[in-house]
Amino acid sequence: MSTEAPNLIREAAATGTCAAASPEGLSAIREPGCAAAIWQRRSSPGFQTWIDGLAPEQLPRARMILPPTAVRAATQEICEASGTPDGPEREELVDDVAALADIFAELMGARWLRLRLDVITTNACRRFHIDTVTARLVCTYRGTGTQYGNSIDGAEPDRIFTVPTASPILLRGTLWPERPASGLRHRSPPIEGTGETRSVLVLDPVLDPEDEPDPQFMH
Repeated sequence: MSTEAPNLIREAAATGTCAAASPEGLSAIREPGCAAAIWQRRSSPGFQTWIDGLAPEQLPRARMILPPTAVRAATQEICEASGTPDGPEREELVDDVAALADIFAELMGARWLRLRLDVITTNACRRFHIDTVTARLVCTYRGTGTQYGNSIDGAEPDRIFTVPTASPILLRGTLWPERPASGLRHRSPPIEGTGETRSVLVLDPVLDPEDEPDPQFMH
């Protein structure tokens, strides 16, 4: 899927983010003062051309709770149900979603994950916020990436940064045990009226699927 993308994030120290050149570097999220870790990478040109050229209705979309070992098969089924064209690029997407799920689950010690594949064409979560989870992984495969910045007393950040497309960001949530909480906030970029379509993967750790409001989960 990826190659290293050096020098994409220059403001890491100023924002409390940690830039990683490899997936192993995402473990920096455990370091004091690191409110988010970004794996700097680019998708292969062939993959990016492929996913950018799909009709919005062909992009995979679903929401479910499942163990990490089931993510690969579930993503294949999601792509099939969504009409995502078969081929090497689709396999590359499936492989990447499964790999990110494995990495995230290991970092979080999670036996279950909430997997969301979203197709976004409007302003979703445009307010800067912090999620009510321990941590969340977001990877934008198509379109503008997640935006982030430091908030003071809940105000909108003075400086806003954008995660590059295909670079996963791992964000602490309100349930992260370290205190005091960081001022880092994030949002989905406002795209309403631009004609842009985003394809986004979101992963959350789940302690017990029986306690979750999501009606669908896979064993």
